[in-house]
This record gives sequence, structure tokens and C-alpha cells, in this order.
Amino acid sequence: MRKITTFIAIAALSFSSIGCDRFLDIQPEGKIIPMSVEDYRKVLTSAYSQYPVHKSLTALRTDELTVDESLNEFNVYREIAMWKDSNNDQATAEFPWVTFYSVNFYLNQIINEGSKTMADSPEKKQILGEAYALRAYLYFDMVNLYGKPYNSATAATDRGVPISLEIDLEQVLKPSSVQEVYNQVNADMAKAEGLMVEEKQPAGINYRFSKVALKAFQARTALYQSDWNKALNYAEQTLAVKGELSNLNTTATAPNHYASVESILALDNAFNIGVQNVSYASTELTSKYNTTTDKRFSLYFEKNGSKYKVIKGGTTDFRVSFRTAEMYFIQSEALLKLNRLTEAKEALLKVLKNRYTPDGYATVQSQINPMNTSDFMNFILEERFREFALEGHRWMDLRRADQRKITHKVNGTDYILQQNDVRYTIEFPMSAKKNNPLL
Repeated sequence: MRKITTFIAIAALSFSSIGCDRFLDIQPEGKIIPMSVEDYRKVLTSAYSQYPVHKSLTALRTDELTVDESLNEFNVYREIAMWKDSNNDQATAEFPWVTFYSVNFYLNQIINEGSKTMADSPEKKQILGEAYALRAYLYFDMVNLYGKPYNSATAATDRGVPISLEIDLEQVLKPSSVQEVYNQVNADMAKAEGLMVEEKQPAGINYRFSKVALKAFQARTALYQSDWNKALNYAEQTLAVKGELSNLNTTATAPNHYASVESILALDNAFNIGVQNVSYASTELTSKYNTTTDKRFSLYFEKNGSKYKVIKGGTTDFRVSFRTAEMYFIQSEALLKLNRLTEAKEALLKVLKNRYTPDGYATVQSQINPMNTSDFMNFILEERFREFALEGHRWMDLRRADQRKITHKVNGTDYILQQNDVRYTIEFPMSAKKNNPLL
């Protein structure tokens, strides 16, 4: 990325201007400037609406999917499944870069200019709180795509991503360290916490950040930084406000549906229709379920010949970023890391009681009871594999846990991601590197 270009800036603000005559007035500086809370809500809505769709692409790098080689679209995704990040075929889909910084431009506009021009009101505070939260989320996603997994011993020297906090169309940015990016994420979340007004967002506009969504985000960030006390504290604060679980013995609504009782933030199109159409669930994934007693299986997968299609995504109904079950998983893992094994098991069993038939739950409970710390940690990761299949968690869990060896067969050839392979960190996209020599 050589510059946040004028093209991006104009595209960003002109998109925001739909239905707002004020944006058609050209100011003396030659900019199109929003002024009121109504104007800036539209800018923020544009930021949300253009948030990158990248989690489906990470799924192609995991052990969750196999790609259907019979389809024309196969060529768009095959090199991602081969972990080939450089010298790509021109048909290969790129992981997003400019889109992240385009959204970042909206947020910087709101934070830097909206804070000055909006009249003081609860609406102003909420808009600014959401902008800080979304900017934090953006850099959290970027550093977990393009930076090494967080390691407190090396984060200060590990390469992260460029941080842009100003509206400067001429800036040329070099990557900050992983630690610096996390520092910025945490600083933005702290700013958001001091501004956020809405406790929860109702279904339909729950793509917007709220106090409880911010707490969920803080819990995940602490988990990724291995800050177990903070992860536990934030997860429990979230569950105190939003602790409902979807009982799959009594409802047919998938827990990752935006209208599920579990939905906390429904922003990400985590498994988009393009990847859904060109893929099947891997046997590594489907074999992890008890198809008789695990109620998730029929909600997540559908038989298609000898294979299974994933049906828990593909439409906007399945936008999901944070949901209640994740908070119980974070609570359980944090308790385990704090040597509170019995409590860790109790936390996770609250979720599993709502996922298995009564007989299946009794069996799982009997399996868990004798587990030691190591065995239960492995069980948590396996249950995360099952629970959050194709929601964008798996690649990140693999990165922060064991970085295991994965083999994909593409066009009859085995491609191998070795354990602890450097390709567990995705390269900056070629288009970004061509435009910025500092990358």
C-alpha cells in the first residue's frame, strides 16, 4: 500500500453520501464533509457494510474444507488451498488489503473530524464508540492475518501491519510490530469503552458494536494474548449481560444465525456463498461429530452424494462475529490455564448440554470427568473445531495452538503445510507489496 489514495477517499465518502444532500456541497478545501450525527451515522454504516469478507478464504487454508475441482470457480481458490501466497495465478483471489484501509479511512474520518463537528449528544458518543471499536477490530483482524501469532516474548520485534490513524492521503506506511498493533487495538477498545452508550443492539442492527459486543471482543483479544485473568474477566462480564445459549434439542435455528439468542455481534460474512459453492466439508471435520447425538451436525451439514455441503453460511442471515458460546469457551480455557480444572469443565458443559441429545450429553460428561489438564485442553480445541466450524475461528485456533501439519490434495497432488510452517502467517498481498516498497 503506497498511499491511501484519493480514489479510496472519494469512493468512501461518496458511498456515504447516498440520501444525504449535505455531502453534495463542496467545501472550500475541496472535500465532501459530513457534519451532523445523522451524517456520521451514514459514514459509519458504510464502514460496516464494506467490512472485508476474508474469513471464508482462511477456511480454505484449514482442515475444514475440500475444494470441488469440477467447477470453473476452482481456479479462483485452488492456490489458497495450496498455501501459495506468492507468484499467484492472476485468477487467484487475494486476501483483502485495500478494503481494510478503505474502511479504516471512514473510521479515521469519524474519529478525527466527527468528534469536532458533531454536536454533543448520546448519539455522538455512541457513534464515536463504535468507530473506535470497529477500528480496533479491523487491526485485530489484520494482525491475525498478516502478522505472527501473538507471543509476548517476540511481539515487540515480530512484524505486524501498518497503522494509519490520520486522514493523510500522501502517507507511506511501514509495518508496525505485532506488539504495537495490539497496543493500538487495546487503546482503541479503551476509548470505545468510555464512549459506548448502547448495552445491546437489537436483531437487525446487531452488526453494530455495543457495550456487550465490546466486552466479547476484549475477551477474545485477551485470549489471543494469553492474558488469562483478563480473558476470564471479560468473558464473565459478557455472560452476565448476554448468557443465553441456543438449545438445539428444542430449536432448529443455528446458533450462528443473526437472530439466534446467542448473537452478540453479527458483522462478518464468515462463510460466503462463493466459497460455499466451491467446497465441501472435509472428512477431517465431519468425522469429529457423533452424527447420532450431536445436534449441530444436521444444522451445519447436508448430504450431497458421498460428501457433505456446509449449510451454516452462505447468506446474510448467518453473519456472525461474536456469540455467547464463544464466551463460555473462553471462560473454560482461561479457567483451565489458571489451574481451575473443575470450573473449566463446568463452564464448557453448559454449552455441550445444549448441543447434544440427553444421552449424548451424558456420554460426553462421563468422558470429560476423568480428564487431566492436558487432555481437557485438547478436548476444548476439538469442541471449538466442531462448534465454530466455518465461522472464521479455525485458522486462528490452529495458529495460536499447535500449528499442526495439514495435507490438501489438489489436482491429484498432495500439498503439505508442515507443522509450524512459516505459511501459518499469510504474506502481504502482491498488489500491496507492488505499491509499497516498505512492505
